[in-house]
Amino acid sequence: MLNEFKAFISKGNVIDMAVGIIIGAAFTAIVTSLVDDLVNPLIGIFVGGIDFSALSVGIGDAKFMYGNFINAVIKFLIIAWVVFLLVKAVNRASELGRKPKEPEPAAPAAPTEAELLQQILTELKTSKL
Repeated sequence: MLNEFKAFISKGNVIDMAVGIIIGAAFTAIVTSLVDDLVNPLIGIFVGGIDFSALSVGIGDAKFMYGNFINAVIKFLIIAWVVFLLVKAVNRASELGRKPKEPEPAAPAAPTEAELLQQILTELKTSKL
């Protein structure tokens, strides 16, 4: 069982995934700072100084922090945009390394019905049944 685990953990996909998760966690901290420290104050200027993280609605003893949800949506959109740009760049780079496919040669044209009938007629004339 230990050997199976060792084989599984040493596969490239698992290692790539682990690196992606670690970088993703670090990237999340950067995006959180970007949204909280730069984007929200900028948006706040245009909407009258509203701090999204402080927006909430209280119903009874419950307090719904919908401002935090707005922050999370902004963070998601930023991360999704960056991932989109990253995938687009990787796809473009992978296309650069590929050799363009050469078109396959066209199949020879099949004889037309008139040509086939002409061949049959010629064969009948020459065979003299």
